[in-house]
Amino acid sequence: MPSMPTMPTAMAERPVPTGDPTAGLLLAAGAGSRLGVPKARVEFAGERLVDRGVRVLREAGCHPVVVVLGAARVPVEGAVVVHNPDWSTGMGSSLRAGLDALPSEAGRVVITLVDQPGIGPEAVTRLVEAARAGAVLAVATYGGAPRNPVLITREHMAAVARSATGDAGARGYLRANATLVTRVPCDDIADPADIDTPEDLAALTGGTARRAAQPPDTGS
Repeated sequence: MPSMPTMPTAMAERPVPTGDPTAGLLLAAGAGSRLGVPKARVEFAGERLVDRGVRVLREAGCHPVVVVLGAARVPVEGAVVVHNPDWSTGMGSSLRAGLDALPSEAGRVVITLVDQPGIGPEAVTRLVEAARAGAVLAVATYGGAPRNPVLITREHMAAVARSATGDAGARGYLRANATLVTRVPCDDIADPADIDTPEDLAALTGGTARRAAQPPDTGS
């Protein structure tokens, strides 16, 4: 695979200015079958994962923030909520739904997943700084391995959406266009560990998964 350019970690510590044309996209549609509860309803450190994800993107200066829900319909403040009726087909359909919901003035978007609470606004800011320095596609790396978040500029959004199938999300497009992808090391500011099982959650919090106080979902 062709090597990707790497963004120096010394950059990206400046706050993202208000008015920066960067949207945030939080994918939160999964059923959490192994966890036993939809991830949008899981509480972590006294905060629902979906609320935490929205807060992270907003604190990094992203506007608007779009949240894609599916298995569970829950109220979410501070974000545009999109329901993906095809959520069970995998992450790709949620990515397509989220990209389609972005306003035309959004010149780029930072994509995050709801089940990675160790990723905070600092990592999002680093990717935006990479874009401001000229990156058209950017991915956070940990130990040299690409994970999340991911940043995509407007000229690539349609192609990413077309390539998003099953659970692959943007992965296939990024691999196929590796020479255009800027790697942004985030080892020092974030942890990409995801929450897929009760054991994963307990390892991060010492607790167990809890369903937020919401009425039973009848929309899926």
